Amino acid sequence: MPAATTAESSDQLLARILASLDDDKAEDIVTIDLRGRSAMADHMVIASGRSSRQVASIAQKLVDRLKIECGRIARIEGKDTGDWVLIDTDDVIVHVFRPEVREFYQLEKMWMPADALASLRGGAVPDATQSLTQ
Repeated sequence: MPAATTAESSDQLLARILASLDDDKAEDIVTIDLRGRSAMADHMVIASGRSSRQVASIAQKLVDRLKIECGRIARIEGKDTGDWVLIDTDDVIVHVFRPEVREFYQLEKMWMPADALASLRGGAVPDATQSLTQ
């Protein structure tokens, strides 16, 4: 498959994922562009739910929508506890956390480009659906 087609499909998948998270009232949604930085996926999405029940529900609805709308089978881990749910769609990795768990692991700090991390250290907090690129 040509690179442009692959990028378009991962970007389209990312848009569907962001729409699903927004529909289910996920909070503090952050996207991180991994292209050229990691072979595991093109994008990473990190979001929060207010409770374990909401985290699990957001994740399950996302997996269901991807199957119905895209015919894509996503792997899901952690839904039973609802503290941190990982959804792997191959092109996009999605993490949905309870806020306390998200704060503890701080995945954004691990994957953010240096300039975005510097602004975070300066007290700025990423806006919902903020896109972080290289």
